[in-house]
Amino acid sequence: MWGRVSFGTEAKLLPKDRGDFWSFAPGLSLLGYEPDTKRSRDETDVNGNCINIWMSPTAIEFIRTKEGKCKERCTRKERCERSNEPRRFASEMKQCVRLTVHPNNISVSQYNVLLVLETYNVPELTAGVNCTFEDLSEMDGLVVGSQIQCISPAAKEVPQIITENGDHHIVQLQLKSKETGMTFASTSFVFYNCSVHNSCLSCVESPYRCHWCKYRHVCTHDPSSCSFQEGRVKLPEDCPQLLQAEKILVPVEVIKPITLKAKNLPQPQSGQRGYECILNIQGNEQRVPALRFNSSSVQCQNTSYSYEGMEINSLPVELTVVWNGNFNIDNPAQNKVHLYKCGAMRDSCGLCLKADPDFECGWCEGQNQCTLKQHCPAQESQWLELSSTKGKCTNPKITDINPVTGPREGGTKVTIRGENLGLEFRDIASHVKVAGVECKPLVEGYIPAEQIVCEMGEAKPSQHAGFVEICVAECKPEFMARSSQLYYFMTLTLSDLKPKRGPVSGGTQVTITGNNLNAGSNVIVTFGRQPCLFYRRSTKHIVCNTTASDEGFEKVKVSVRVDKAKIHQELQYEYVEDPTILRIEPEWSIFSGNTPIAVWGTHLDLIQNPQIRAKHGGKEHVNNCEVQNSTEMTCQAPALAVDPSHQSELAERPEEFGFILDNVQSLLILNKTNFTYYPNPIFEVFNPSGILELKPGSPIILKGKNLIPPVAGGNAKLNYTVLVGEKPCVVTVSDVQLLCESPNLIGRHKVMARVGGMEFSPGMVYISPDSPLSLPAIVSIAVAGGLLIIFIVAVLIAYKRKSRESDLTLKRLQMQMDNLESRVALECKEAFAELQTDIHELTSDLDGAGIPFLDYRTYTMRVLFPGIEDHPVLRDLEVPGYRQERVEKGLKLFAQLINNKVFLLSFIRTLESQRSFSMRDRGNVASLIMTVLQSKLEYATDVLKQLLADLIDKNLESKNHPKLLLRRTESVAEKMLTNWFTFLLYKFLKECAGEPLFSLFCAIKQQMEKGPIDSITGEARYSLSEDKLIRQQIDYKTLVSTLSMLSYELVHLLAKKGARNGSEAKEGFGYQFRCSQSLVVLSGTTWVLSCVNPDNVNSSEIPVKILNCDTITQVKEKILDAIFKNVPCSHRPKAADMDLGM
Repeated sequence: MWGRVSFGTEAKLLPKDRGDFWSFAPGLSLLGYEPDTKRSRDETDVNGNCINIWMSPTAIEFIRTKEGKCKERCTRKERCERSNEPRRFASEMKQCVRLTVHPNNISVSQYNVLLVLETYNVPELTAGVNCTFEDLSEMDGLVVGSQIQCISPAAKEVPQIITENGDHHIVQLQLKSKETGMTFASTSFVFYNCSVHNSCLSCVESPYRCHWCKYRHVCTHDPSSCSFQEGRVKLPEDCPQLLQAEKILVPVEVIKPITLKAKNLPQPQSGQRGYECILNIQGNEQRVPALRFNSSSVQCQNTSYSYEGMEINSLPVELTVVWNGNFNIDNPAQNKVHLYKCGAMRDSCGLCLKADPDFECGWCEGQNQCTLKQHCPAQESQWLELSSTKGKCTNPKITDINPVTGPREGGTKVTIRGENLGLEFRDIASHVKVAGVECKPLVEGYIPAEQIVCEMGEAKPSQHAGFVEICVAECKPEFMARSSQLYYFMTLTLSDLKPKRGPVSGGTQVTITGNNLNAGSNVIVTFGRQPCLFYRRSTKHIVCNTTASDEGFEKVKVSVRVDKAKIHQELQYEYVEDPTILRIEPEWSIFSGNTPIAVWGTHLDLIQNPQIRAKHGGKEHVNNCEVQNSTEMTCQAPALAVDPSHQSELAERPEEFGFILDNVQSLLILNKTNFTYYPNPIFEVFNPSGILELKPGSPIILKGKNLIPPVAGGNAKLNYTVLVGEKPCVVTVSDVQLLCESPNLIGRHKVMARVGGMEFSPGMVYISPDSPLSLPAIVSIAVAGGLLIIFIVAVLIAYKRKSRESDLTLKRLQMQMDNLESRVALECKEAFAELQTDIHELTSDLDGAGIPFLDYRTYTMRVLFPGIEDHPVLRDLEVPGYRQERVEKGLKLFAQLINNKVFLLSFIRTLESQRSFSMRDRGNVASLIMTVLQSKLEYATDVLKQLLADLIDKNLESKNHPKLLLRRTESVAEKMLTNWFTFLLYKFLKECAGEPLFSLFCAIKQQMEKGPIDSITGEARYSLSEDKLIRQQIDYKTLVSTLSMLSYELVHLLAKKGARNGSEAKEGFGYQFRCSQSLVVLSGTTWVLSCVNPDNVNSSEIPVKILNCDTITQVKEKILDAIFKNVPCSHRPKAADMDLGM
């Protein structure tokens, strides 16, 4: 929540700190209280200005803004409780509550100090007031007129102040009304701690009442605790301190004192230690005893110092003067000691003599090194120093020259490097020759003793190459030097340039080819009157960048100058129209960028290195583009400079968006594009452990958000790459998840998702192998197998040894095998013959009677309304005659609505949104709708597609697994889909699939009934399912059918709903059969059971095959199957409705 406050003429937006308290400035506080939102509204005064009124427990503060409309919620005066009392309602800024406190700061070592608060515009506080120091303490305040007296916190409530956080802590001193319990005013109050200061200057320069005791070396707020004898200091100029000193130079390994100027140095008292100097050299602290001469001078005693390494010739060292062990003397001037080595990085005479004269270094010729004079042998002839008359170094040396080639016309600036190349410019001003040609030294390029830069004169045609020769001061042998390298005069030529054209704004990188183009020191290339900015060159190439043309589109002459040589060659370059950008697709990306963008324009092929740019928040990001042809190029979107920790969930527009096309300025910012950046996709980790366990072939689901940018039109698509280990997988994207079909891998692999310029790993995936055996189990099996093989080999060896003894046994076994083979062959023949007979009977029955198909009406009614034989949709409309016309008209109108797709979809969605709409109701509604629309299947299919699309979206939103979709019929759409398939499959079942399926059913049933079947568990002797197989051996006999005549009545089958006395049944099924048995000898004693229709004694007998272990119900079912084998199962009587009697 934010509040607008006008203070003076400036209006500021300030955040709400805590509770309902609004803090604006020290001494000014306003409390925000929202009035009743049901009744309040913004108010304006007579001038149309907004009146923003804030309600507090004791007043209503008034704030006026000059913005022409209301910015905050307003209220009326009459709605302010007790607004007529003095200072309860504020109508002007000067009437707001103000507060000051005296004193406004105290030390943390002061407790229970009386504080006096001056208040202004405060209402009557007869109920009392509390003083609160934020969360530190709270106590009663004493109201005395316009003043309020408070007591500062006790010792245990004072805030802790440590050195790292400064010397003070600011808290808000708040006044809280006892009438309402609300804070109505506050001001800043400071607690400070002088003891955190450990130096005199920082103590006395503190803005608080701090004093320094120099003999105790402490800072305190209480001057009484630091007497005059203890050296109490209040002013900075009275502090003990070191004064500014000139540069302190100390050579290493030389014993030397260090004298420092100071003031106010204390004299150590009885029991206190003296002065010391502390030097921190390369991290090592070196303490040196020091002597205080008086209060204005201290000297570090004679000591030598050193540091490691010859790569540093001068090392500044921190210097600290202390007394009494650790009492520091302030060093405001930051005086340092400079340790130096004459011989460090001064390997030649010239480098030695050019050192700082204050170092007093010189060249010792006897030792051939730079050192101090006292370290050189006593002979004067061996010592050279800059101030002496013999301060000239002999034996100059040239180590390098650059360049080593140049044009004959001259002007080349040759850089000569070496040793002892003079100490002043005049030493070499007129004594330099290069390949026999005078070379004029340049003052600006001269480095004493180390480098000479000279400009070549013009060479004669006869001069081709030569050495560099110099004289230092005078041309005597000991002051002369010659280079080991040769300098050559070259002839430069041009042959071609590429490209031959570019945009008129310039920026094109042009390569000019030729010979000897690396000669000389300075190259100037011009295209007409415009310079081409030099970039680099080699022997065969000069590369430069064109500048903008002032003369527009034209062909210009190319001119190349190397030093003073102008290369003559007719080369031309053409300035053409700048490229333009016509269209960008798509006009969006994500914050991380690197999504593909197609760009169309003109003259794009002129650009050699096109780039795309985006600037946001003052930061610019660029990315590369690739030119396809003159009108098209592809780019990778640049990233947007958005802080990852403050990424918004909303789209962002860059401040600037455009292209860097060489030097074409008009395209740096495109004003006609609405390029938008959307938040980066955010992925979730798999689980807290970071490891997802899967089976082979299971998909990997990466959940997250922003996976599809919310681009207008909904056609946004990001190219996701998901790697499982090193292998990519096929990705399906929705707004909240990525579905990755895992590759054929097993084991543990890292999952990495990449999109645009970002990548994220949600964790590891462990794909367990299909094998149920673990590695130890496999090893155990292999070992056991090996032992088994060894055992078998041993047995075979033993068997071979006893082969003679086993010949008779082998022959006997062979005879038994032959007998067994004969029996098996005989059984196979009998089984094959029986199978052929069964197949013939089955096919003949089907050929004769055909498949008992249901008619289309019955077939559809059983699927649409299962269990309902006489559904109302099959009957005529049963309404009274006087209502029939009205009802029929209503049904026609409702049919028209059903044929309206919008109504039908809304109708279904409304029904499904009702909690009382049960599963049975959903099935009935779906069946009724499909009944109405079965003649308009195209329309029904369109409606069904829309409902299924809604169902899929709902499944994705609930983050269910895709395999769970359509698994249960829980919606109208799923039931309609079932009915839709029912209508369309009828013809296919009747003409194609029905007959093979029925034949397969009959064959399986016939095969199973040849053996025992458990009527309880459904297990069978000849079951095709291993789980439903009767494994124990059961002895049973088959009653084989015969053609013998009826001998005596065995079974009397009657319908329960028919006659019980043997008379003909008139109700129910009305079926009555008689069955008989006879004894026939086949391959043993078997039973024969035959049935005949008593109503037609001339009808043929019906054979029935039963087992002696069948139950009564199983016998009845087999008899019914035999009698009604060509009747549909739905038209047959049920076994439970029949009796089996003797």
